[in-house]
Amino acid sequence: MAAPAQSRRRPLLWLLAAVSLVALAWPFDLRVDAALDVTNRPELHTVAWWCSKVGEGWVVGAAGIFLAVFFLLVGRPSLAANVFFIALTSELTGLAATILRGLFGRTRPSNHDVPQGFYGVWHNGHWIIGQFKFSAFPSGHAATAVGLAAAAWLIHRGWGAVAVVYALAVMWSRVALQCHHLSDVVASVVLAIPLAVLLKKVLLPSVEFQFGNLHRAWK
Repeated sequence: MAAPAQSRRRPLLWLLAAVSLVALAWPFDLRVDAALDVTNRPELHTVAWWCSKVGEGWVVGAAGIFLAVFFLLVGRPSLAANVFFIALTSELTGLAATILRGLFGRTRPSNHDVPQGFYGVWHNGHWIIGQFKFSAFPSGHAATAVGLAAAAWLIHRGWGAVAVVYALAVMWSRVALQCHHLSDVVASVVLAIPLAVLLKKVLLPSVEFQFGNLHRAWK
C-alpha cells in the first residue's frame, strides 16, 4: 500500500515545487529582463536570434525525422527510435506550453500597449488567443528545448548533458530578445520535465516496437 500512496503523492509534490519555483522567479522578472536585454546590442542580438530559431518546433521536428530515418536506413533501429522519441517529446511539450500560453494571455515584456499582466482569452472586447503580444506564459520555445533535453537525459546521460546546454541557450535567447520573462521560462521547465518522464513511460515502448517493425520490413 505504501508504493501506490507514494506514487499518488509524487505529482502533488512536483506541482507544489513547480508553483514554488515560479513564485520565487516572479519577483526577479523585471530585473532579469533588463539585465539580459540584447535588443540594442546588435552582436548579441544576432546570437540570441539564432539560438531562438533552433528552438522552434519545426526545426526540432525536421531534424528528428531526418536523423531517425537515417539511423533506420543504416540498420540502427533502436537509435532511430530513441531519436524519434526525443523529437516527439520535444514537440509535445512545446505544444502543451503553446496551448497554456493561449489560455493565460500574459503580456510579453516587449508589449507596451497595455499594462503587464494576465488577460486570459478575452481583452477589450476581443479574443486574444494566439496573439503574439499576449502569449508569454509559459514559453513554447523553452518548453520545446527543455522537453528535448529531458527526454535526451532519460535516454542517455551524455546526450542529455549536451541537450541541457542547448536548452539553456534557447531559454536565454527568449528572455534576451524580450519575448519572455524569467518566470515564463521557469514555468516551461517545470512543465516539460514531468511531461517528458510521463511520455517515456507511455510512448517509448510503442515507438521502439514500431521502429523494430520498420527495420524488419526494410530488411
